[in-house]
Amino acid sequence: MLDETARGVFTIAVTPFLPDGALDVASLDTMVDFYEEKGATGLTILGMMGEAGKLSAEESVTVVERVTARASVPVIVGVSAPGLAAIEALAKTAMDKGAAGVMVAPPGALRTDDQIAGYFRNVSEVLGPIPWVLQDFPLVTGVQMAPSVCLRIFAENPTCVMLKHEDWPGLEKISTLRRAEAGGARRVSILCGNGGQFLLEEMLRGADGAMTGFAYPEMMADVVRLMAAGDETRARDLFDAYLPLVRYEGQPGLGLAIRKHTLAKRGAIAHPTVRKPAPALSTETIAEVEILVARQEARLADLG
Repeated sequence: MLDETARGVFTIAVTPFLPDGALDVASLDTMVDFYEEKGATGLTILGMMGEAGKLSAEESVTVVERVTARASVPVIVGVSAPGLAAIEALAKTAMDKGAAGVMVAPPGALRTDDQIAGYFRNVSEVLGPIPWVLQDFPLVTGVQMAPSVCLRIFAENPTCVMLKHEDWPGLEKISTLRRAEAGGARRVSILCGNGGQFLLEEMLRGADGAMTGFAYPEMMADVVRLMAAGDETRARDLFDAYLPLVRYEGQPGLGLAIRKHTLAKRGAIAHPTVRKPAPALSTETIAEVEILVARQEARLADLG
């Protein structure tokens, strides 16, 4: 079961599709194997970058069943939905299938601090003993959660064991939360997103690792490991080697297609298909990705 001590890299997994848009069940297996081989200490499925909103209820259950059966690391399942009944149903199914916990984002209609806190009290009530992750991604949800609101949610809901931190800019939020914990507030695990663009600084501010889907999870795993070992210089050198591709993959609207293109080239999934509606990569974009990958490999070779 997921708890407050979780750390490392919980890779946000893509959902693989066949060229016709159908769910690619076989690639779920190769994807899990790839992520684990590259150092993932956990997996998060059915997240926003996992195209959860494009799946039917039956497809979501298929993904949960297949991934939890294959994985040897903890699996977190995104269960965000407009209504509590849907959250409860998918969460219970996920836990029955062997998930370690679930992740919930606030719906966009929430505006005040009291509304946000009240919503997550309701979430905790329907989830019961299931451990859950608070997803803080205001750039997508439109819901701003100040550190004081996060601390309130942690205090009121003991089953909230992790913050998926994806505010931007958000480094000060991490520092504020950790200072509060040092002063006696309840500690939770903090794993960070945004494609890994700020991973090194996030680790310095007190994050426990990453929860994002950059197509080279080994970079994130190595940076987290090196930072934990106190080797900041090596971590910076490694991070810098990947940073141009991290930046390019982080493009809003196009980033998932770039990520799937790279994962398909690396053999993690059979096809780079993003389920419609979705943008397609132009020949120019693909060429740019190839240049970035080649230069990345050269920098890594120089590092030895």
